[in-house]
Parts: sequence; structure tokens; C-alpha cells
Amino acid sequence: MTRQAWLHKWFSYALALLGVWWLDAYVLSRFPLLGVTPILLPVAVTAVGVLEGVAGGAGFGLATGLLWATAYPGSQGGRVLLLTVMGLFTGALAQYALAQTLWGCVLCSAAVLTMIEAIQAAKELFFLRAQLLPTLRTALPQLVWTLCWVPVVYGIFHRVFRRVGGDRLY
Repeated sequence: MTRQAWLHKWFSYALALLGVWWLDAYVLSRFPLLGVTPILLPVAVTAVGVLEGVAGGAGFGLATGLLWATAYPGSQGGRVLLLTVMGLFTGALAQYALAQTLWGCVLCSAAVLTMIEAIQAAKELFFLRAQLLPTLRTALPQLVWTLCWVPVVYGIFHRVFRRVGGDRLY
């Protein structure tokens, strides 16, 4: 792949990410379901990790983590590291164990979102800001509601992959 084609591909992924971020931050945040809104940025990292492999997933996770940490109030820098590791993990899992399909993305997204919700719940419980049952009443609906958006997010990034990344396996 030439340098120009490589830059075009990742610029296209960045534009797709901005669309997903806009949907996450400005559209879906206005319509909570059961009091929760989906978190689409980790799903975007998972989709690119599944499509592009280890290096692509980790790099995209780093960029998405920077967007997540800077665009949302009260964010910590740990999200940058978290999404980088999650992108690397999903890229490796899809590259070596799963298929480069929607179902591979759903499985990886479920794992990533479960990990994020578990970390969030553990942090809340550790600092005694919440009890277990109310935390689970928030985490589980958010997990399910976010998983409902996986086909949409995967479809956006799969379309970019088909147009500029090709339909090759790693």
C-alpha cells in the first residue's frame, strides 16, 4: 500500500470516527433508554481492531482514547491506555482466533464492554460511591443498549474498510 493510500485509509477511518462520536455525544445522549446511553467509542475501536488487526486496532484505540479523554468532561487519561490495550486485544483476537465478521465484532465488543463496565463498577465500589445492586442496574442496561448499536458501528467501519482498505485478511 502506498503512503498516499495509507493516509487516505486512516483519514477515512477518522472521519467515520467523528460521525460515530457525533452520534454518541450529540444524538444518543439526548435519548436515554432505561436511564442509560450507549458508549459507542469502544465499539468503534473494536470494529477497527477486528477489521485491521493488532497494529491498526492499537493505533486507532490510542487516537480514539485521546478523543474520549479530551471530549468528555471529567474523563481521565486512563481511557487512552484502556482503549489502546482494547484495540490491541481485539485486533489480536480477531486476527488469530475469530473471523473478520460482524459476529467477531459482536463477541469482541461484548468482551470489551464487559471489561469497561467491570472497571467502572469496581472503581465506584472501591471508593464507596455506590453499592453493588444500583451499580449493576446501570451497568447491565448500558451494556445491552450498547451491544444493540454494534451492527450500526461495525457497518460504518466495514464500509470504510471495503472502500479504502480492501477485503483482504491481515
